[in-house]
Amino acid sequence: MIPRYKPSPGSTMSLAFCGTENNSAAYNVDGGVLNNGCFLDALNVVPHVFLLFITFPILFIGWGSQSSKVHIHHSTWLHFPGHNLRWILTFVLLFVLVCEIAEGIVSDGFSQSLHLHLYMPAALAFMAGVTSIVYYHNIETSNFPKLLSALLIYWVLAFTMKTIKFAKYTEHGIGLRQLRYCITGLLVLLYGLLLAVEINVILGRRYMCFADPTEVKPPEDLQDLGVRFLQPFVNLLSKSTYWWMNKFITSAHKRPIDLKVIGKLPIAMRALTNYIKLRKEFEDQKRPQGTAPPGPKWIWQALRKAFGRPLILSIMLRVLADLLGFVGPLCISGIVHHISKDNRTIQQPMKLLGIYFISSKEFLENAYVLAVLLFFALLLQRTFLQASYYAAIETGINLRGAIQTKIYNKIMRMCTSNMSMGELTVAQICNLVAIDTNQLMWFFFLCPNLWAMPIQIIVGVILLYYLLGVSALIGASVIAVLAPVQYFVATKLSHTQKTTLEYSGERLKKTNELLRGVKLLKLYAWENIFRDSVEETRGRELSSLRAFAIYTSISMFMNAAIPIAAVLTTFVVHVHISEDGDLSPAVAFASLSLFHILVTPLFLLSSVVRSTVKALVSVQKLSEFFSCDEIGDEQEPRATLTSGYSNHNQNKYHAVSSSESLPSSSFLSRCLQPLKVVNRKRPARDDWNNFSPRGDQEADGVSQGVDQDTCIKITAGYFTWTDGPATLCNVDIKVPFGKLTMIVGQVGCGKSSLLLAALGEMQRVSGTVMWNSLPSPECHGDESPTPDRDAAGDGTVRKRGPVAYASQKPWLLNATIVENVTFEMPMIKSRYNAVIEACSLQPDIDILPQGDQTEVGERGIILSGGQKQRISVARALYQQTNVVFLDDPFSALDIHLSDHLMQDGILKMLREEKRTVVLVTHKLQYLPHADWIIAMKEGTIQTEGTLKDIQKSEPELFEQWKTLMHRQDQEFQTETVTETMTDLERKNLRRAMYSREAAKTEEDEEEESMESEDDDNLSQVMRQRATIPWRSCGAYLSSAGPLLLSLLLLSQLLKHSLMVAIDYWLARWTSHVISAKADGSPRNCSAATQDCSFSHAWYLSVFSVLCCLGIVLCLATSVAVEWTGLAAAKELHHGLLNKIILAPMRLFETTPLGSILNRFSTDTNTIDQHIPTTLECLSRSTLLCVSAMAVISYVTPVFLIALLPLAVTCYFIQKYFRVASRDLQQLEDSTQLPLLSHFSETVEGLPTIRALRYEPRFRHRLLQFTDANNIASLFLTAANRWLEVRMEYIGACVVLVAAVASISSSLYNQLSPGLVGLGLTYALMVSNYMNWMVRNLADMEVQLGAVKRINGLLRTEAENYEGLLTVSQVPDGWPRHGEIKIQNLSVRYDASLKPVLKNVNAHVSPGQKVGICGRTGSGKSSFSLAFFRMVDMFEGRIVIDNIDISKLPLQTLRSRLSIILQDPILFSGTIRFNLDPEMKATDEMLWEALEIAQLKSVVKTLPGGLDAIVTEGGENFSQGQRQLFCLARAFVRKSSILIMDEATASIDMATESILQKVVMTAFADRTVVTIAHRVHTILNADLVIVMKRGIILEYDTPQALLASEDSVFASFVRADK
Repeated sequence: MIPRYKPSPGSTMSLAFCGTENNSAAYNVDGGVLNNGCFLDALNVVPHVFLLFITFPILFIGWGSQSSKVHIHHSTWLHFPGHNLRWILTFVLLFVLVCEIAEGIVSDGFSQSLHLHLYMPAALAFMAGVTSIVYYHNIETSNFPKLLSALLIYWVLAFTMKTIKFAKYTEHGIGLRQLRYCITGLLVLLYGLLLAVEINVILGRRYMCFADPTEVKPPEDLQDLGVRFLQPFVNLLSKSTYWWMNKFITSAHKRPIDLKVIGKLPIAMRALTNYIKLRKEFEDQKRPQGTAPPGPKWIWQALRKAFGRPLILSIMLRVLADLLGFVGPLCISGIVHHISKDNRTIQQPMKLLGIYFISSKEFLENAYVLAVLLFFALLLQRTFLQASYYAAIETGINLRGAIQTKIYNKIMRMCTSNMSMGELTVAQICNLVAIDTNQLMWFFFLCPNLWAMPIQIIVGVILLYYLLGVSALIGASVIAVLAPVQYFVATKLSHTQKTTLEYSGERLKKTNELLRGVKLLKLYAWENIFRDSVEETRGRELSSLRAFAIYTSISMFMNAAIPIAAVLTTFVVHVHISEDGDLSPAVAFASLSLFHILVTPLFLLSSVVRSTVKALVSVQKLSEFFSCDEIGDEQEPRATLTSGYSNHNQNKYHAVSSSESLPSSSFLSRCLQPLKVVNRKRPARDDWNNFSPRGDQEADGVSQGVDQDTCIKITAGYFTWTDGPATLCNVDIKVPFGKLTMIVGQVGCGKSSLLLAALGEMQRVSGTVMWNSLPSPECHGDESPTPDRDAAGDGTVRKRGPVAYASQKPWLLNATIVENVTFEMPMIKSRYNAVIEACSLQPDIDILPQGDQTEVGERGIILSGGQKQRISVARALYQQTNVVFLDDPFSALDIHLSDHLMQDGILKMLREEKRTVVLVTHKLQYLPHADWIIAMKEGTIQTEGTLKDIQKSEPELFEQWKTLMHRQDQEFQTETVTETMTDLERKNLRRAMYSREAAKTEEDEEEESMESEDDDNLSQVMRQRATIPWRSCGAYLSSAGPLLLSLLLLSQLLKHSLMVAIDYWLARWTSHVISAKADGSPRNCSAATQDCSFSHAWYLSVFSVLCCLGIVLCLATSVAVEWTGLAAAKELHHGLLNKIILAPMRLFETTPLGSILNRFSTDTNTIDQHIPTTLECLSRSTLLCVSAMAVISYVTPVFLIALLPLAVTCYFIQKYFRVASRDLQQLEDSTQLPLLSHFSETVEGLPTIRALRYEPRFRHRLLQFTDANNIASLFLTAANRWLEVRMEYIGACVVLVAAVASISSSLYNQLSPGLVGLGLTYALMVSNYMNWMVRNLADMEVQLGAVKRINGLLRTEAENYEGLLTVSQVPDGWPRHGEIKIQNLSVRYDASLKPVLKNVNAHVSPGQKVGICGRTGSGKSSFSLAFFRMVDMFEGRIVIDNIDISKLPLQTLRSRLSIILQDPILFSGTIRFNLDPEMKATDEMLWEALEIAQLKSVVKTLPGGLDAIVTEGGENFSQGQRQLFCLARAFVRKSSILIMDEATASIDMATESILQKVVMTAFADRTVVTIAHRVHTILNADLVIVMKRGIILEYDTPQALLASEDSVFASFVRADK
């Protein structure tokens, strides 16, 4: 530190502008006024005073120009050119002025009185600089360019004055060696540049001296008030500090953030914009060769060209930030060095023009100057770093949007066969979207590290070498040697993560099946088998998680231990190598900071390398996906460019039939016309609007080759799904115009495939498909009419009009019922009502809580099979297309619904509209209504024609049909078609709906209360949102057990105490080295050298012991954290699974399945993998901050005064940030779900979407979903940057305060230099860890939500499994006879609900066959569930074989009865497992059961027989076959009571009649209770019970009931005719 020259004791230090020395040359003006240094400085005050006087009134009064502001985000409209340059120049100017003030103060220290002129003009200039930019900002945003004249005058004056001063300095021989000369020169340059910028604005925009200034329009985005993401539009200061986010983040406290609040994306960031950019690059690469270059290289090049530029900016900012990061250690070194030097006087600086001038070396030897420089360097470094992060992440998000759109467009053109044959599954495609696009995004985010890290490492090592010599290289090599180990651990981590993912995928699949089939599992008492199966998979997952935990803890340990090891090695070597062992505090602490900096890139290295490898794999996957087969370019007529026309036909089935040539050129030009008018600037929706559905048929003629009245003709068609043998062979059919065509045949004969073949979804091996559209008035005579051929390569299929297609497996959107029915068509109320009526949907809609505005959930989860089917058919009826394809629409409907649909929907509605209908069905009784029948057998056409034709040509077939048509041909009795819905459906729905009211949905309870209007409630909720969920945290930690918890806390505290001890010891050691030197220098040591050399041995050994202990504790803490996490995860999942499996059915009926599944998937994954890491980071950063504050306060207690305001600021920042961050994170997650489900919905419904030609509409929806997800991600990124910038700035303030305080203490209170170094090193650390602390706190809060939700489910009451009797007290073969007595039974689903059965009495003798029938809601199903105690029997009892079932253990009761449910449920596994999971039955018993169920022949042909694989949900068997397997399952369990709950609903009549006989014979001696779906099935029963509203209406033999004319049963039977 440079001392002042002490004034003589008599004089007091007085204050004057030019100083008050008696001999002062300051007032000497002999050589002219301008040759006086003080006058030159005074002259420089003039421009600044002018600006302050002129602008202050304008700024304060505000010139009432608000009215001129356009209605836009006016405060962000920057329309003057050179805007950013001006801000950068102003920032540089302010920095130089600060240096000028500092230089003035330092040089003034040499004079005897204070010379204000050395720094006051600079201070005024600083104020004027700040004012100029504030003034400019206000003029710009208020659009008042005339006021720029004040700035113009200011820049001219300032430039002139500074130039005069500079010229005079040069004249007097003051040169570059003097710092003030350099500063003045710089200021001349800066004022000149600012003047140039001002002139450019005024001339460029013709603002002054011109009559007509240039009109400037605000950007489109700013005119749209919906755009709230303002980062691209705000000024540079707001951009770099995210100032515009303040309002947004603070408002999150008042109201939650949702999609409305965050608004729309700016145009440049929208997925469509970025997709067009990316597609252009792909197209450009295709052009030279004509085809796309193969492989991933093609994709990488397109990505580089489309998104490379902002990435380069990010890399440059990152490199700058990293270089500025080295200022910290150098300043610490300088400060400590100067403090520890002896206060020797320095030679007096040179005096010219009556004032002192100092050199830059002298300037930088001032410790206070270094402290201020360090502060500025930190501010700048943090700003650059955050700007680099932001640029990289924004690019990554834009890229993700573009690639997702490209994947979607590819899906729209993809062959369905890729999917159906398992080459690509829905899951794989969802993975591409959810995982691979994110991998690429992360790669782009981490990409700047690839370039910045090598530079950082090289500079770091050079500086260490400069400080410590060779020993530094040895220390650095320790880090370098351990880096590969880091990489090895990282690769192991990703490998174990992969296996964990596989196991958790398997566990989820099992859990999903368990939840979907939970009713069956409970009825069969198989819960424990399936629970053990899930537990076993969880065990494997846990062992994989254990490995994951070990590697994670090694990784954490190395992160913490490597710097300690490196520092230890370096100092040990340094002490032994260097002769004098020069280990000053300056060197020690600077190198400590450098090691901390060096370690960061080496840790990042592993994740960057991993991310790069993942990105390479992802791009490889994407390139494979993009090269999949497409179904010909015709599927994207409106969104591909013309050049794309031929590219997609490079298909292996190209132009199979050689006879086909391309149609005439006029036709081709018409085909291509829509392609030319794609407007890239407009959203997809507008493009769609140019083409009405009718437009497709504009020039459709009627072919001469096809009859006028034929709509579709297939000739000699061979179609296949894969490259194997053809699925459909030699197909020759025609479908007449405007008629009803029916396709019939046995299960699996290719009926559905025929429809898809006609739609062009199958690969055609040979033959032709011709589509004829109705002759339309637009077709002029001069154009030859052309048949539309669906040829793989000829493009003419583009002419097939839209077809309304209802697939066999109903496909629904996750939307409301109205949206599912109207399906993007305009709402015509009358038509809608007619369709709803025809499909008998009104009663279903009435039950729903929001009527037809009820969301149906993913894949229509809340609806039953029949309801889904009818909504799917309703959609087909509602669409106004000429052709309608219905694939088995009656399969899940009962007889009344089928009849109603046939009569009102198909025969009435469709026929009246003269639409061509193709109907695939098993219901042969409808054949007489067909105008044309196509009979299929084993993939070929058996016969086609009218019913009469077939009667003549195929009499045997006709007879066979006739026996199956249970009813008279034309007789339909529509009077009694009132039962519009099966009981089970209505029941399930009612329960599901009750659920929605009772337990709205999982998420946090507070969400619900938010909607209430009550303000107090709202404020309470807001308070709740602002508090951290400590209770969940406690629940999480306590589930790990007390031992691990105490180990965790103890090890963390000990480790951080030791870290402080190590650094404190270093400070003490180095301070002693210095004091020893200082004491030793005066003595004459030549005689006895050994006495005066400082001994490092003692200090070094303590230091080594402490470091080793520190390393051991690092290992202990990392292991403790991971083990705690693992124990908690194990405990929570185990508890959750047990609770769920034993929960009453009520839970599953009132809670959406997806929400329970989410607890097992997302939440369990969070608890397994994320919470432990976050917990470790949070505890580490918090303890580091606390220990750093403690150390600084110990070194300089004055720091505590400054700490208070800083701490308060910090508190408020984190408080606001946490709430906003949590909302945004939830918003990002919740917007990702619709995006992913839109992908999976599209993939599943491709045939329907393509049949209707609805691709553009779905693309438009995708763009909306993608943009919603992207804007949530962008806001989250901006919020994170907002926090980090503020925390870093507070960190910089901590460093400044700590530095100034410790320098002052050292100078005046003789504080040891070692402690100053210690304090500064810790202060630097604080700025790094403070934002980590808040970020981790916010993450932890979000992640603890998972624990909270699981805890919510853990509070569920289990079913009462215990009985009054023990298992041993129940007779072995019970029930032997099957006698049932029902006495005064009343049943309800829940204590809070009304009874569904009231005082029912019945008696069933052993071996009787009982049929139960009744209208919907009459209580039939509840009756069957009462036997299993699935419902609350609150009165009366059921006695089976003299034992009251309420006394039995639940497991025993359910395991002794059998039931067959309406919904067939199969589990993945083998057929054997499905029939007998308990593995009790022999093979003979299983084969016998299969034979009874008519399945023996089917299973015999399968590879593996009984061990043949059943896929998830039994998808590899048809609906009918699945039902038969369920029957077989009931036969295997040879119980004497069998209950059939509408078990034959989805079986064709032939199979059903066989089954009825079989049941009667196979169960001759057992009691069978049948709940009737079709009344004729119970005509042979011994006893019939007719129910109504929970009471028994009729109870007698069928014969007696039929004999009575007015019996309800008789009316049912008549209706069923």
